[in-house]
Amino acid sequence: MPIIVVQELTPSQVQDLEQLYKQGWWSHQRTSKDIQKMLNHSDIIIGLVDSDTQKLIGFTRVLTDYTYRALIWDVLVKSSYQNQGLGKKLIDEILTHPTLKDVEAFLLMCLPEMVPFYEKLGFHSSDSVKLMSLETSTHYQEF
Repeated sequence: MPIIVVQELTPSQVQDLEQLYKQGWWSHQRTSKDIQKMLNHSDIIIGLVDSDTQKLIGFTRVLTDYTYRALIWDVLVKSSYQNQGLGKKLIDEILTHPTLKDVEAFLLMCLPEMVPFYEKLGFHSSDSVKLMSLETSTHYQEF
């Protein structure tokens, strides 16, 4: 199956992306409006398109300062195309992207069951750095 790598999505591919997000328990509530806003404000997007159908079958994005850090988000592959090396292809496209060649460190968050996949690609867990979050629904109070 021939795959095309794209860095911009057509309107129909944005709709395909919305369907990809619906696959995940963590992303199924994302709306078209919010997805478009996210695309507009991501530094780099990588899409994998089936050349026969022109459908988006894989996606990831990066937020970066282009020097010190690049944060990889939303590595998605359509369920019917999984286990064909497309997740690795998405990561390879990021790690070899010409505008990211000077980045000191690539970071990502993943579910525990995905750790072996990312370790095979050279990523490792860090005991010295902790992930912290503050949901926007949480009200910050000054002490």
